[in-house]
Amino acid sequence: MSLALSVLGVVIMAKSLSLVDIVAAQESEVWYIVPQFVGFVVFFLAGTAETARAPFDLPEAEQELVAGYHTEYGGMRFGLFSMSEYINLITLSALAVTLFLGGWHGPWFEGPLWFLVKLFVLLFLFIWLRTTLPRLRYDQLMRFGWKVLLPVATVNAVVTAILVVWL
Repeated sequence: MSLALSVLGVVIMAKSLSLVDIVAAQESEVWYIVPQFVGFVVFFLAGTAETARAPFDLPEAEQELVAGYHTEYGGMRFGLFSMSEYINLITLSALAVTLFLGGWHGPWFEGPLWFLVKLFVLLFLFIWLRTTLPRLRYDQLMRFGWKVLLPVATVNAVVTAILVVWL
């Protein structure tokens, strides 16, 4: 829910659900990471939890589990599970670049190269986060998700809606 509510602020500002229109709206204005920084942080944290990456990787917790697909599968089957995790990560990063970082627009040039540069920066942040932060317990994750992320995302969407209507 927090992930969807964090995107709502961008949709309200762009006045469109089309990703192409959202990127086009950022071409003439500032990238949405500036006015929607809170939404970006919520999107990044909720996306990390959604992709089951550390510190929110409770569905797998490979260091603590003795059963499950980590011990049942080996070789190519395990490789497909790992690959699906990284495909999910790339998709989430591409969506963050499109929604918050101006898509393919850049200060010096435009096009797929600039999009890929932004995408690799976000992928680096996700991988860096996984290697530096310890895993949360399940109760800490639920408390963080329901008592921090959801209220912050809701307030961000409401404030954005009020400011768009008022201005």
